[in-house]
Amino acid sequence: MNNPVLLVIAVSISLACAHQIAGLSDSGFGQSATAANYLLVCLVCAYFGFGRLLSTITQGKVRPPGTVMKQKFELKTEQNQSCSDVVSVGLVMNLLSASVIACPLLGVVPQLSVGHVPWLWTAGVFQLGMCVLFYRAMDTLAATFYGFTSLLKFAEGYSALLSLYSIQPFSPVPFPVVFAVLFSVLALFSCQKSLLEGFYQLFFVAYCISIAAQPQGFFQAGTQGVQGAIFVATAGVLFVTTFNMVSSTRIPTGQSHFKTVVTRIRSITLSALDKERHTPHLGYSKYADAEVLGHACNVLAAFAITSTVGDRNPLAVLVLPWAVMAGGVLQLLCGSVAFARGKTFESTAFILYGLMWTVWGLTRFGGLYGETRGFNVAVGIICFMLFNLLVTIAALFLNVAWFVYAFTFQLILISFLLDAIGALPYGYDIGVTIIFSLIGFYCFLAHLFNSTFQSPQMPLGRPLVKLGGVGGGAGVCPHVPARKATSVQQIAEIMKNGGICGMPTDTVYVLVAACNRPDAVIKAYKVKKQAQDRPMSMWISSVKQLEPVRHLLSPLLLDFMEAAWPSSISMVIPRGPWLDIFGLGDAAIHIGTPQSIAIRSPDCAVATHLINLVGPIAVTSANPTGEADTTHHNQVYAKLGKKVEGVLCDGPSPENIASTVVDCTKIETGQIGFFRVGLIPKSKVLQIFEEVKNRNRQGQTNPAFENDQAPPDTQSEESWEWSEAPESRSETESENENSTSFTTPEQITDLNDS
Repeated sequence: MNNPVLLVIAVSISLACAHQIAGLSDSGFGQSATAANYLLVCLVCAYFGFGRLLSTITQGKVRPPGTVMKQKFELKTEQNQSCSDVVSVGLVMNLLSASVIACPLLGVVPQLSVGHVPWLWTAGVFQLGMCVLFYRAMDTLAATFYGFTSLLKFAEGYSALLSLYSIQPFSPVPFPVVFAVLFSVLALFSCQKSLLEGFYQLFFVAYCISIAAQPQGFFQAGTQGVQGAIFVATAGVLFVTTFNMVSSTRIPTGQSHFKTVVTRIRSITLSALDKERHTPHLGYSKYADAEVLGHACNVLAAFAITSTVGDRNPLAVLVLPWAVMAGGVLQLLCGSVAFARGKTFESTAFILYGLMWTVWGLTRFGGLYGETRGFNVAVGIICFMLFNLLVTIAALFLNVAWFVYAFTFQLILISFLLDAIGALPYGYDIGVTIIFSLIGFYCFLAHLFNSTFQSPQMPLGRPLVKLGGVGGGAGVCPHVPARKATSVQQIAEIMKNGGICGMPTDTVYVLVAACNRPDAVIKAYKVKKQAQDRPMSMWISSVKQLEPVRHLLSPLLLDFMEAAWPSSISMVIPRGPWLDIFGLGDAAIHIGTPQSIAIRSPDCAVATHLINLVGPIAVTSANPTGEADTTHHNQVYAKLGKKVEGVLCDGPSPENIASTVVDCTKIETGQIGFFRVGLIPKSKVLQIFEEVKNRNRQGQTNPAFENDQAPPDTQSEESWEWSEAPESRSETESENENSTSFTTPEQITDLNDS
């Protein structure tokens, strides 16, 4: 009722469908009413589209009734996080496919035909989209469920397509039985979300069992009857889900029963709901782990090819949709999700296996293989074997489960090779595929179990080979969460003892060392491979840390610092004897230039707390000079290796917006300049400075500086070394044309990397 346009469209389509159904018994009944209802749908859609266009052209001044859409901030956060606002789409697609499959049983049509294929495959495509959306919403269980249902939709459409060639499909027993087992395991773990969801998935378990019961597959009455039950169950779940989504009162779905039962078992501990569980490794995209679906797809594809074709038409045996869709398309999807998360090994393995299942499925079970045996086919398989050999070697550095997993897949490839040259021993291919399937099922179950329970855990094994660097295991420097005070204290102790560490800021990750440990500053400079004209900068937690050198600094400069910090304002100030008081010693040559240094008090609680514990720190970006900035805590170790002694972990960096770099080298003249205008606009900085000057003349103290919102035309900060891109520097220079600056070319150069 909140959206009258959608209400009219939904009612009109429902009436049109009702008249069409009535028209099946009498062709002369309801045709005009059907056309009128569809005409109303077209008119309402045209009105809505014209209204939205008019609102856009007039910038919201003219808004026809019923065309106003909710703004993003009006949407419920809970709905966005759980993706419940699109669950209804997936349920409607289940209704669509169920109604199509159940039609022959109800006598609406004699049997499935080519005309049903677009409906079934449309539902499959939508289910794949739902799978991606739920990975985006960090819901692995729902993503796996919709991945499974999409397989059923494509297989149903394939069976209907065979009627075009007058082929009666034959469903082998092993695959649907294994599919039923996977569905039942998924249903059990889905009970942790709600009992309703777990109960609903049991209908699909029954559906897979009905497929295995008779060889006719989707054309048998038992299968169509279960689809009728799925239609009724889906309609009920759709009503409950939609009602709970729009109503303040909720229909109970048993959301907490699973947790209540498990908590009574002392030997089992549920995993806490951790939003950082699926934090990207080295990437920027936030997706849930896709390993559960990836392993399940390998299990399904492997069991599918255990079926023998015999003297049947290879297209008639329902292996092609299972091998190509489950082992191929869905596994490529899992590989792309893993790649987006930065999990390069998993993405490589899933994509390679997906390609292999697709090629082999089309070749052997798609009618392309025929009786051909020879060298050409063998060469292609050998290429896949070489690639998988590299995956197997890489798995040595991950864990035992992945190594055995990749090794047994190599045995499957050997069976393909032997089959290609006509030398396959009897039963070898079935044996190795069953072994691979069992290992894949263990990995599927382990990932589900370990993501649900904190203890106990199903072991995946340790790396068989350990090297220094990223794969060093125990030798890796501590990665501790930045949000815990004990973690910050641990990193502070490391720095006090002369260590260098990675730290999050309000921009990108940086490499830091205590100023009172000259050896650490020199080490950080060398680790960073700094160019001589790109020195480090100095950070303080507040102006109070400059108290020992207050008498050596300009009063106007100190007041300006008090008014402007903490913030995203960096100040270039004159160098002087005051710098030696911080204990830099010989390492002072790496801080700033002989004429000036860059100093900043960051607007970051973690950084401020760490500097309070350690004292002023020397800062440089956490990446070798010339490389891209470090935007995730895992990248610190990936780029700098074991040369760092600790990393404060805070996930992906916040939005990268440049700091404003102010030239204060000649502030006593009453003027300041700008190296770069970033997060804090130049007008705001000048306003602060003018207020400070006026209060200085009157002998007053400046109030604390409050951050304002970022201007829309600010650019992203590359790093605290200011190693900017060329276009970033040109923008800076254009800003400097309208500001007073006393910088020299040498000073601008040293700011680019300090």
